[in-house]
Amino acid sequence: MTEARAPRSSGKVRAARLTDLAALGELSRLCQSGSADTRSLGLPVSGPPIGVFSLFRLPLGAFRPNDLMYVYEDQRRIAGLIRVERESARDEWTIVELDAVGMTTAGDIRFRLVQQLLREGAKRAAARFHVACADADGNVELLMQAGFIRFGEELILARPGATPLPQPWADEQAAEHRIRPATPLDALPLSRLYTAVTPAPVTRLEALRLGDWERHGTHSRVPRSSLAPILRFADVEAFVQASVDGGKDGTQLDGFVQVGVAKEDQPHYLKVLARPEADVSALVDFALGVIAARTPRGDHRHDHGVFAPVRTYESPIDRRLEEAGFESIARVTLLMKETLVRVAEPALVPAGVR
Repeated sequence: MTEARAPRSSGKVRAARLTDLAALGELSRLCQSGSADTRSLGLPVSGPPIGVFSLFRLPLGAFRPNDLMYVYEDQRRIAGLIRVERESARDEWTIVELDAVGMTTAGDIRFRLVQQLLREGAKRAAARFHVACADADGNVELLMQAGFIRFGEELILARPGATPLPQPWADEQAAEHRIRPATPLDALPLSRLYTAVTPAPVTRLEALRLGDWERHGTHSRVPRSSLAPILRFADVEAFVQASVDGGKDGTQLDGFVQVGVAKEDQPHYLKVLARPEADVSALVDFALGVIAARTPRGDHRHDHGVFAPVRTYESPIDRRLEEAGFESIARVTLLMKETLVRVAEPALVPAGVR
């Protein structure tokens, strides 16, 4: 007896055009509404899933010359979309949207879009592909079939925009808690902090270099998170909290916070990295004060609150954020595909006797 199989889609994958804009907007709206015959990455941000067209303000407003967008066209109808943001500094690509319409063919459409992306990445020497998605609608299974590996999970915490932000800190108060702006000279201490709080397999996969920690500012994606794409629409600042004793060489850090103050109609962003034994309550309160100081009063475009991604192994940062008014609203899966071939370095070994 032959096994019944879902019909294979008969359309084609091609690069998106400017004339596709209206169709892409409608496709994204349908997919993010959770319709039964659609599939998406399902990044749930507040209540119903918010797609990149609304959260990341796509597609052309944030589009850069080195970004890519492919569509699936079937009988002159756009039935699928994949959008990728490229980081030229690290040759890494991040999938921020993967949508398809069709009860029986959505899975095949999305798989073909991912395969087209991987082929294009091979031509352009992409080092890694990143994607975050909800563990639903076959997202994880589809990506793992394409060679992605599942390496972690992340909690998305949100602080409502209606909740007042704390007052900005005075310089003297920040100095009392050893909080100051991050500088390129903090690259080595930040790398040590990241290594101390991140499992070894994850540090090997992400392969962050000192040069990555030196670049702090707009569009910086270090440390990575599922919400990193919204940094394209934010003024990004980074701050560190020094240890009380400074460690062996006087440079040890207890915590790091990346603050993204929204410039568009979107939420603010907060990413905290800290040693498990360190209390980051003061660092979180300071960061929220920075957002308050940078946000124009009376501008309702910035009433979307503050989002903070926390990886599951970074506890108890999530509890400190909850004490500051955040609530956990989603859990997403982090996946990555590495194209680099790792070769063992030559080493001396004991000589054998035959």
